[in-house]
Amino acid sequence: MNENTPQRPEGQNDGSGVQPRVQVEPTPVAPQQPMPTQQMPSASAAPGSAGAQHAASGSHTASPAPAVETMSRTVVKTKTKKLPVFLSSLAGLAVGAVLVIALVMTGALDIDRGGGNVTAVTPSAGTQTIEIDSEDTTLAEAVSAKALPSVVSITTEIQDTSGMMGASEGSSGSIGSGVILDKDGNILTNYHVVQGATGIVVTLDDGSSYEAELVGSDESSDLAVIRLKDADPNVLTPIEIGDSDDLSVGEWVMAIGSPFGNEQSVSTGIVSALYRSTAMASASGTTIYANMIQTDAAINPGNSGGALVNANGELVGINSIIESYSGSSSGVGFAIPVNYAIDIANQIIAGETPVHPYLGISLTTVNALNARQNNLPVESGAYVNEVTEGGPAAEAGIEAGDIITALDGEEVTSADGLIIALREHAVGDKVVLTVVRGDKQLDVEATLGSDEALQEEQDSSTDQPGNELSDEQLRELLEELLGQGQGYGYDGYGYGGW
Repeated sequence: MNENTPQRPEGQNDGSGVQPRVQVEPTPVAPQQPMPTQQMPSASAAPGSAGAQHAASGSHTASPAPAVETMSRTVVKTKTKKLPVFLSSLAGLAVGAVLVIALVMTGALDIDRGGGNVTAVTPSAGTQTIEIDSEDTTLAEAVSAKALPSVVSITTEIQDTSGMMGASEGSSGSIGSGVILDKDGNILTNYHVVQGATGIVVTLDDGSSYEAELVGSDESSDLAVIRLKDADPNVLTPIEIGDSDDLSVGEWVMAIGSPFGNEQSVSTGIVSALYRSTAMASASGTTIYANMIQTDAAINPGNSGGALVNANGELVGINSIIESYSGSSSGVGFAIPVNYAIDIANQIIAGETPVHPYLGISLTTVNALNARQNNLPVESGAYVNEVTEGGPAAEAGIEAGDIITALDGEEVTSADGLIIALREHAVGDKVVLTVVRGDKQLDVEATLGSDEALQEEQDSSTDQPGNELSDEQLRELLEELLGQGQGYGYDGYGYGGW
């Protein structure tokens, strides 16, 4: 597989010097033996995934104790004046007092002056009372106490009965995380956590387990909603929703999930950056991660679908992908902004098809190599392979063979760059596309449509019987995907239906 093709990270860095890449944060293989309090489906480790070697071998050989090296260092102690030490201590107490007061004033925490209770308020679910010593509580402790009951561990089972492509019949599974949205048992998670699952088990903060069903998903956004079966609403604590548009670089955040299957784990950090975007192409489609929140809070396999919360314990993001040499945390993780994620979730819960901006074109990337091979006028941009009749692009006058080089004045250097730029807009928005057509450059205004009809068409064609490919058709498809059937492409992949 091409090194530049994003994929689920596996194994450890082999020291070959390859650059880190943005990858879907993978889910660890589900354990063979479930915890006593869970009713997990049986699952086996997938080769190459996190923890797979342990599951395959079934045992470990103890390594000999490493040699102990004794190092001596000289420590120079200096005398300090008592007054500065006193002032420093006083300042520390003052800062701690300000943090507690700030939490109380914002309403995130309601401290019971008569005892040691902290009441975390969730608008849609009443209150939860947690025993905490209000005189010795750190910010992380307070936020953990409030948000942990709203984050769950998700175990999936995937049954393979096809036997296709050399795969043997059997089952496998993985572990991810999710966030409780309401008392009805709706849980928001990543699509890649529950993709292909034939069985889903959710474990709550109190250790109780429930079966869950898939309500709906949006593969291109990597989001899904599942719902608990027969869950008591009184044991569910919906999370409080924050506003991801209010986030600032440097702001304190906490990531909550089940890294490597370690349920209810928290890690803290800050917002490292905002508005990070990437697109991941695969044979099954393209996933768009637009305007992502970058954080240095540790995100590892199993954190997918978990919560990124702010200092008020409010959900601001859904942890989804990492950038790493090894596939584990390197301090560069990304979360889908909650404002976007909740909008998609609400559409799914309402039984609607999540919609995205749509131009009605298929694209491939222009680069220096294929520009020279095909005598193209520019060396970067998004090449229009095909224009859908009656679509927004056709109505705007876009033609096959055009090369889109900018959107609203912002440079477009690739197909995925254009797709990301489009996803940052809403259905109905007007955009100005800069187009190179032969030796001319044009500015074309287009009104973005909805891709709902396209999704329904794709779903219906997938569900129809008799769509099996012959060996010759499969060979032609693979040649097209690998870029052998045309002179230009993006890492072997084209982008259709955007």
